[in-house]
Amino acid sequence: MADQPVGVGPTKGFTLPRPAEVTIVPAGHKITLPEGARVTLLQALGDTATVTTSEGEMARLSPADSVDFGFIEARETSVVDDDTPFSIDRVWEAATTVYDPEIPVDIVELGLVNRVDAEELSTGGWRVDVDMSVTAPFCGMGDILRDDLHNAIAALGGVEEVEVKLVFDPPWDVSRLSDVAKLELGMM
Repeated sequence: MADQPVGVGPTKGFTLPRPAEVTIVPAGHKITLPEGARVTLLQALGDTATVTTSEGEMARLSPADSVDFGFIEARETSVVDDDTPFSIDRVWEAATTVYDPEIPVDIVELGLVNRVDAEELSTGGWRVDVDMSVTAPFCGMGDILRDDLHNAIAALGGVEEVEVKLVFDPPWDVSRLSDVAKLELGMM
């Protein structure tokens, strides 16, 4: 049963109604914030919300807590029975549901998805291979974003196998940003 949505004040601050395990951004390690902790909402995009703690750390709420606290609407948990045929376009569309927790832009517009290949399996299902990068080589969120992308693709109808690899060649730089990302980030 979901918790009641939290009351977010005009400064986007709220008090946690229960303990919440969060991922510290960009380090990538998990901590548990106690019930009653005061946090401020930074963004609620894709399947998660990002907050700042009273200590000034940026933290990403889990998808379940993001829904339970009322920041993200619950999605269908599975689209495996979806009648829409598999396509590479659907894989790219799934990738646009994954957001960097520090930047209000999806990973496709950020230029983090380098390659998407698909192969039909003997079972009639599909194997999808993806290469993705991160904005900095030592970004602690790389494995977390990789898992988010894996899960988004694995939920597509017809997909039986997914491998998402973090690659560092070519290295990411600002030239990989789409015009949409540049506009969102105030660079145009």
